[in-house]
Amino acid sequence: MGFAVAIVFIVLAVVVALGAVKIVPQGREFTVERFGRYTRTLKPGISFLTPFVEGVGRRINMMEQVLDVPRQDVITKDNVSVQVDAIVFIQVMDAAAAAYRVTNLDFAITQLTMTNLRTVVGNMELDEVLSQRDQINTRLLDVIDQATSPWGVKVARIEIKDLQPPPDITNAMARQMKAERERRAVITEADGEKQAAITVAEGQKQSAILQAEGRKEAAFRDAEARERSAQAEAKATELVSNAIADGDVNAINYFIAQKYVEAFGKLAESPQQKTVIVPADMASLMGSIAGIGEMVRTARTEPPRPPREEPRPPYARGPAVPPTTEA
Repeated sequence: MGFAVAIVFIVLAVVVALGAVKIVPQGREFTVERFGRYTRTLKPGISFLTPFVEGVGRRINMMEQVLDVPRQDVITKDNVSVQVDAIVFIQVMDAAAAAYRVTNLDFAITQLTMTNLRTVVGNMELDEVLSQRDQINTRLLDVIDQATSPWGVKVARIEIKDLQPPPDITNAMARQMKAERERRAVITEADGEKQAAITVAEGQKQSAILQAEGRKEAAFRDAEARERSAQAEAKATELVSNAIADGDVNAINYFIAQKYVEAFGKLAESPQQKTVIVPADMASLMGSIAGIGEMVRTARTEPPRPPREEPRPPYARGPAVPPTTEA
């Protein structure tokens, strides 16, 4: 009998010891209640409780969790029904607040997110809802984070998973997108043709400018050549005139022969002239040419002539006296 009582006491002592020692795993925290009242929070590791007085109240997950927000129909500002769902990333920061300030934490956050999602999307038009998901996420995050702060929860992110407009709206959007892309294609093609026309016009303009500058330069050079030719012609005429004035018959023959040869050459070069009539009196032409050669030889061999003196009258006697100039 005594041995049985001893065994009972040993088993009771083991049970009490096991109930007093608590091991909290990493990523979780336990709340301690004394006669049903919260006293403290157990951190990860080993802890000891007072037997028959203290006990573990709630086991709280302190790791970041993902809550799935169910799909729901939302009416936008322009009266279009859109199906929206989302996900919420939360993390408990205060185990006691999360355990004793809200009954069902996950359900409360889910319902709060759904309500605010309808509010945010309902104040936007369909185009804004489809194009401004980041803005929706930011507004939801601000509202949900402030609402869950008393519960000891930090809302890290809220993301819109899917937005599904009605089928007829989707078809209309597809047609609109197709028309918009066709319009952009037409505009792009028109811009390309415009740029090509501008480039061609610029090229023609530059070509015309260069051609005009070339004609200007050619005209300037032609004028300069004609001027120099005229100067040479005037100089030659002057020399011939001086020679004629000095009584040189060969100069006259040179001048006449040059004009004769030029006229005969033009007559032979005429495209309409099929028959060339050669003058019978070629002796005069040959004589003129011979005179030209004689003039050239004379100009090379003879010394310069002295100035020509005026003939004296028959009645004048004695040497010529230069005229005197009166004061």
